[in-house]
Amino acid sequence: MIGSKTNTMSREEVLSAVQNLPPSQDFVWDGINEDDRPATDEELRAGIELNRIRRGRPSGSEKTQIALRVDNTVLDAFRATGKGWQTRMNNALKEWLKEHAV
Repeated sequence: MIGSKTNTMSREEVLSAVQNLPPSQDFVWDGINEDDRPATDEELRAGIELNRIRRGRPSGSEKTQIALRVDNTVLDAFRATGKGWQTRMNNALKEWLKEHAV
C-alpha cells in the first residue's frame, strides 16, 4: 500500500527509515529560536517531576473540607471579590473568632 499523496513510501518503509536514523540526525537546532531548542536532560527530569506533584490540599493541612450553607448574598459578595474568595471567607471567620473569643 502506498503512503500519502506526497509520499510514495509504504507505511512499513517509512517506519523502517525513521527507526534506522542515527540519533545525531533526529533534530538539529539552528541556535536562533529558543522555543525550538531541545530540552536538556535536566529540564526533562524537572518537567517529569513537576508532573508527578500531586494536586489538591497538601498532606498535613490544618483544613477540613465541609459543606456549609450561607445566604446567597454572602456567597455572592465573596465570589465577587474574585479568585481566592474562599480564603478571604476563611480569614473573615478567623477574624470573627478573634473578636468573639470562644
